[in-house]
Amino acid sequence: MVSSTATETALQSVPALLARNATRYASATAYREKEFGIWQSWTWKQVEEEVRAMAMGFLALGMNRGDYVAIIGRNRPALYWSMVAAQSAGAVPVPLYQDAAADEMAYVLEHCGARFVVCGDQEQVDKVLEVQETVKCIEEIVYLDKRGMRKYDHTHMNWLMDVQAEGRAGHQRFEAEVTKRTAELTYDHTCVMLYTSGTTGKPKGVVLSNRNIIETSKASAEFDGLRQSDEILAYLPMAWVGDFIFAIGQAYWAGFCVNCPESDATMMTDLREIGPTYFFAPPRIFETMLTQVMIRMEDASKLKLRLFKNYMEHARRVGPAILDDKPVSAADRAKYALGNVLVYGPLKNTLGLSQIRVAYTAGEAIGPEIFDFFRSLGINLKQLYGQTEASVFITQQPDGEVRSDTVGVPSPGVEVKIADNGEVFYRSPGVFVSYYKNAESTASTKDAEGWVATGDAGFFEEGTGHLRIIDRAKDVGKMADGSLFAPKYVENKLKFYPNILEAVVFGNGRDRCVAFINIDLTAVGNWAERNNIAYSSYQELAGHPKVLAMIQEHVEETNASIAEDTMLSGCQVHRFLVLHKELDADDGELTRTRKVRRRIIEEKFADLIDALYSGKSEIYTETEVTYEDGRKGKITATLELRDAKVRQAARKMAAE
Repeated sequence: MVSSTATETALQSVPALLARNATRYASATAYREKEFGIWQSWTWKQVEEEVRAMAMGFLALGMNRGDYVAIIGRNRPALYWSMVAAQSAGAVPVPLYQDAAADEMAYVLEHCGARFVVCGDQEQVDKVLEVQETVKCIEEIVYLDKRGMRKYDHTHMNWLMDVQAEGRAGHQRFEAEVTKRTAELTYDHTCVMLYTSGTTGKPKGVVLSNRNIIETSKASAEFDGLRQSDEILAYLPMAWVGDFIFAIGQAYWAGFCVNCPESDATMMTDLREIGPTYFFAPPRIFETMLTQVMIRMEDASKLKLRLFKNYMEHARRVGPAILDDKPVSAADRAKYALGNVLVYGPLKNTLGLSQIRVAYTAGEAIGPEIFDFFRSLGINLKQLYGQTEASVFITQQPDGEVRSDTVGVPSPGVEVKIADNGEVFYRSPGVFVSYYKNAESTASTKDAEGWVATGDAGFFEEGTGHLRIIDRAKDVGKMADGSLFAPKYVENKLKFYPNILEAVVFGNGRDRCVAFINIDLTAVGNWAERNNIAYSSYQELAGHPKVLAMIQEHVEETNASIAEDTMLSGCQVHRFLVLHKELDADDGELTRTRKVRRRIIEEKFADLIDALYSGKSEIYTETEVTYEDGRKGKITATLELRDAKVRQAARKMAAE
């Protein structure tokens, strides 16, 4: 009889975990996908059969050990399986962002030297065909959705189902070879290569080994007690490290079910239908949820609105304490229980969060007001701090120690230290192997002892041992009077307001801060409709005097909040403008994970920043934009620049 310890020791690759699950959880549901409004399911045993057929089909196409296989598309079980099938064939999966433009894809495809590309649909195939004129390494294209593909040249193009069928038909030729290649995989073999978002330059290929993924998945699953009966919704980009850890690493380690929504448009509906027990979302998702709640409440009757405000005020006061099982009076518990029946329960059900045991947010800092809102409902929302280079986890918040202003304590197996300049360093079993074809960047990021520089500034709290992240180290600076400048802190406070989608704050080395603001078209459009304000475009609505006045109120309320923080009160926004266009990844202003490219925005809108500091009341500007079909164009606008009231007392306090 083989001991459990020996069995676990043998699990040194994702395909090995799949083989274990196909035996241990054979009839348990491993994947669900919604298509044409109907959920389809696969057990772990069926997934193993699908992956094995795919791997044999890849061998029939000529896939070799060490080949790089690009995967491009939305979250679909077959695309997740293609990553595991590539590993089973001894190759390396490289997921790409499906919304990336062709030229962005070209860089990654060329850089990794992908011989094979697995595409989700015709749109992705077209992008790959477009870049093949310059990217010469691509030899075979495989596609999942065959709609629109009938008239294409299939000389070096195959439907994924046909690849699997060929693998099954040739199993006597390929099965032994797949078994051999899978058995060869060790902890030190590459599991996946994921490209960074490229906030400051070209994306870097982060090489992550089986050790990185499996050890991190094991430690993080044990930390939160993840189990085979858990359910997750896989809707975030497959090219992002978080999705790989949650939907492959942890899913294969714990054996839980991965649910793929039908589309981005149906994600919220599908979330309600699945009712996940384990949920991850970046701050923008929670911001969107809160915006939708506030919009619905604005349309509610006066009685419902009064009921909502009354019980939410109570929830904010006692909800987090009840969630953490801290002392709360019987009367407060009774009122909260009634609120759960009347308000919190129906609200959680509407959002699809009723069954949540553990929820996380990360990627960037979340506004404390947004974070506290969800915890007050009884949702166990926590923060983690991580990076692609760490296989996600650096710090996590243990149950009962959750706060909006920290990112928790070092994750199991992770060491964290703060350098003299305030930069955060870590090392762990999850630390990446290297940057692909970039020894110089590898050496500058990871030292000989395995310590990785995060690029973030932070400090450990005395007494609690919790880490607080201030901002990106390169973004933290000083105002002209010597007070601390931390733009993300201000931006997150501004984005708490449902009407504000994005904010970018400037002020490093200056005597005061100024801000660009993007309105949320859904929230402000709903407000405009209720107030009988007509508009024909985003630009017209963003420049409406009543919208500007409303945003000014939000800015001034934010300033009042910032003034209470003696360390950061110098970051109050003195002047602002509402941009005439949404910041867009297609225009290079955001990364594909929706992070602000601050330097690019500073260069692109330098005239607007200068105008804010010069005291002008308006400015004419022309901006190049990219349309959905890839065409370039220009939009023009005359923007109004506004002054915002600041709390002078707080400024003086910070200067002292």
